[in-house]
Amino acid sequence: MAVVTEDFTEFPAPEAEDAVPPSSAPEADDGPLGWDGYGAARQRARERTGERESVISGTARIDGVPTVLISFEFGFLGGSLGERTGDRLVAAYTRARELRLPVVSLIATGGSRMQEGMRALTQLQRVAAQSALTRAAGLPQIAVVRDPTTGGGWATLGAGADVVLALPGAQIGFAGSRVRPADADPYAYSAEGQLAAGQIDAIVPPDRLRTTLGRWLGLLAVGAGAAGTGAVGPGAVGPGTTGRPTVPGPAASGPGEPLPTEPPPAESLPVSSEPAAPGPAGAAPPPPPPPHALGSSALPASGWAAVCAARDERRPRAAAYLDAYFDWREEISGDRCGGTDTGIRCGFGRRDGRTTAFAAQCGTAVRPAGFRTAARLIRLADRLGIPVLTLVDTPGAANDPDAERAGAGAAIADVFAALTSVRTPVTSLLIGEGGSGGALALAAPGALWATPDSYFSVIAPESAAAILKRDANAVRDTADQLRLRPTDLLDLGIIQGIVPPASSE
Repeated sequence: MAVVTEDFTEFPAPEAEDAVPPSSAPEADDGPLGWDGYGAARQRARERTGERESVISGTARIDGVPTVLISFEFGFLGGSLGERTGDRLVAAYTRARELRLPVVSLIATGGSRMQEGMRALTQLQRVAAQSALTRAAGLPQIAVVRDPTTGGGWATLGAGADVVLALPGAQIGFAGSRVRPADADPYAYSAEGQLAAGQIDAIVPPDRLRTTLGRWLGLLAVGAGAAGTGAVGPGAVGPGTTGRPTVPGPAASGPGEPLPTEPPPAESLPVSSEPAAPGPAGAAPPPPPPPHALGSSALPASGWAAVCAARDERRPRAAAYLDAYFDWREEISGDRCGGTDTGIRCGFGRRDGRTTAFAAQCGTAVRPAGFRTAARLIRLADRLGIPVLTLVDTPGAANDPDAERAGAGAAIADVFAALTSVRTPVTSLLIGEGGSGGALALAAPGALWATPDSYFSVIAPESAAAILKRDANAVRDTADQLRLRPTDLLDLGIIQGIVPPASSE
């Protein structure tokens, strides 16, 4: 705990625990099963650690951000979860909701306490219920998994958190070291293996943990502390905030005509007719402005010219746009279903004192894990009342056999469902290739903009020509017929406007 905070105030023990004074011969209490020697083992654990249970909790400031902090003491019976552990965790989550504070869990546990049998195992249901209530309250949960984190502790506080950070080399898995198959690959149960499998978001060394937690809390705790305090979080509209942002507007529709450099009022940015997710003090967050174009300002004269401009290797990709747009950011990783995809970047960033979530395609074919990661990001942002920016840039969804076996269709459907059902505002910018449904999945309905060096098409011109049995020379004409240029998209009502480069000083 000292690694992440120097400002910690422990919660009082739950009433049920206080009803049994520490001096009342605890070694004689062998628990609900009457497990011989259990009471004596607990007493030795108390003497060794100075703690009365395997978990302590209280309020803390982590890098200046107030939070409810839960920390496991592995030296107390292996950090195992028993009935009194469950009481403490329930009390901590309840207090977090009362105070409207985020929850950070420092986990090191071997799982449920065998000496309490099913009474211990059912604590996982209590913890899962508290996590769900806290999630529904719009409060973020961040887990730091230490060595080891196994069993029910991993399956509830760990894997159930919104953001999962791990210490290097930590042993992580539902199966503990003594119950795995004899020939099990130890890498699969390591922090590094779990990161590769999309189960955790990042591996953070101890000397960077406090700063990293502080950054994540600063990004996600948009609604924290709002109840009864009048606090305004980083994604809020209220006193001390700058109000609605301004956004670039539509360009002239003719090829070769200059793009406007002065944006119209922000009210011109279309937003969903659905009520937005409440932020701090009940205010809906404003929609994020689309980024300025980073590439050429010249509008393509033909459909094929638009395709070539979008496919140009020199064109700025997602990383450049994210660097230019955000003051700083943190990224999530993985779909929590066994996969990761470098073709999409998802996370949260700070811009002008506000938090915005982002899901950015990187110009490659997006795999099912990438779509599932984007859906995870969008739903988390919606639950926390944080607006979303999506950057569209892909030739299409991956279509190889492995992608089909991994559920490409279901993953794309999940993103469509997430993006069309969110209450928080979403802004989308087409920054390159808009390849069919794989690109459309990340395009917000009614809030899509485009850069001059982009295109959007129902199908690639080459594929359309092949289906229509046209020869290779007809590809360029087919591109024109598809009306895929930014100006065509504007005329068709597909996009709201063409964003210009930033004004030159």
